[in-house]
Amino acid sequence: MSRDPVPIGRRVAYLRVRRRLSQQSFADRLGKSKSWVDKIERGVRSLERVSTIRDIAAVLRVDVAVLLGRDVQPPGEAEHREGVARMRAALSAYPMAFGRPAGREVMSVDWLAGEVRQVWMTYQHARYPRLVELLPAVVTEAHRAHVQGSEVGRAAVVEMYRVTAALLVKLGEGSLAWLAADRAVSAAAGDRVLLGCAAVQLGQVLRASARARMVVLAAADQVVPGTPEGSSLRGSLLVQAALIAARAGDDRAAGDLLDEAAVLATRVGDGHDHCWTAFGPTAVELARVAAAVELGDGPQAVARHEAAIGRDGWRWLPIEHRAAHLIDAARAYQLADDPTNAGRVLLRADSIAPAEIRHRPAARDVVAQVARNPDAPATITQLAIGLGVL
Repeated sequence: MSRDPVPIGRRVAYLRVRRRLSQQSFADRLGKSKSWVDKIERGVRSLERVSTIRDIAAVLRVDVAVLLGRDVQPPGEAEHREGVARMRAALSAYPMAFGRPAGREVMSVDWLAGEVRQVWMTYQHARYPRLVELLPAVVTEAHRAHVQGSEVGRAAVVEMYRVTAALLVKLGEGSLAWLAADRAVSAAAGDRVLLGCAAVQLGQVLRASARARMVVLAAADQVVPGTPEGSSLRGSLLVQAALIAARAGDDRAAGDLLDEAAVLATRVGDGHDHCWTAFGPTAVELARVAAAVELGDGPQAVARHEAAIGRDGWRWLPIEHRAAHLIDAARAYQLADDPTNAGRVLLRADSIAPAEIRHRPAARDVVAQVARNPDAPATITQLAIGLGVL
C-alpha cells in the first residue's frame, strides 16, 4: 500500500519508547551519541545507510519493514473489502427490472421497518463493521419488497437505501454510495417527504459537486416546515446545500443557507432525531464548523467548535455525529497550526467511536497528517502507526 513519505525518526521514537529505552540507553546499544539519536527522532538528521537502519531494527527487535512502515495494513482491511463486495453484490441485483418472482414469501413490512430502525441505530452508534454485516441481507429483503410493489413498505425501502449510502460514504466508497442514494431517490419518487429524506443522503454523497446544491434545494422547496419533522428535514437539506456551497468556496451562500437552517432549528430544538437527521441548533453550529473548515478559516472553525461542544445539545447528538464532528475539529486545529489540540480531539473521537477513526479513510488521512507534524503529541504517532498510516 503506497503512502506519502514519513520521517522515519518519529517511528524510531515511538518504537524506542515502546521498548522502554531511554535515548541514552538506545544510543549506547547502537554505539552512537544521545545527540545523534535525538536528531534522528526529530528529523534533523536523516537515516540513509541501510546498515544503520538494520542496526536500529535489531536493537528495537522489529523487522526492517516494520521500522520503515511498509508492512502495516489498516485494521480490518480484508474484512472491509469482503463486506463492501457483499454490499456491491446486493445493490447490483435488479429483480424489479426483470419482473422476477419473489421465490419465497416476502418479509412483512413491519419486519422490514424494524430492520431499518436497527441498521440506523447501528449507524448512529458508529458500529460500522457490524453494519457491513447486517446491510446486505436487509438490502436484499428491501429489493424483494420493492418487487411486490408495496406502497406501505416504500418508506422502509427508502430508509434502507439512505443508511446504506451514509455508510458507504464513511467507508470511502463514493461510486457505490451514489448508487445507493440514487436508488433512494428513485424509490421515493412521487412522495415529497420521502424524496426529501433521500435527498439528504444524495447531498452527502455529492458534496463535491456544485450542481448538487440546486438538486438539494429543489428537494427542500418541496418540504413544508410546518411540523418538527418537516422543519428537521428542510433544515437538514439546507445544511447539505450549505456544505456543498462551502466546498465550492461560496462563503456567502453557505452562510445564508446556514442562517436559514438555524431559524428552523430553533423551532425543533435539540435532542430530537426526526427523519434520522439529528437536526437541531447544535447540529447547525457543527455544520458552521464544517463549512469554515471547507473555506479554510481555521480560527473561526476552532472558535465555533469550542463554543458548540459546550452546548447542552452536544451530548444529545448521536455518537456518529459527535465523532464525525471531532474529525472536522481536528482539521480546524490543523488550519490554526495547533497540532496538540488536533491530536487531542482525534484521540477523543477514537475513544467514543473507534470505527470512525479506524474504518473511515478520510479520518485516517487526518490522523496521518497530524502525526507528521513534528510538534504533534506522541500519542498520535502511536495511533497513526497502529492504523498503518505512518
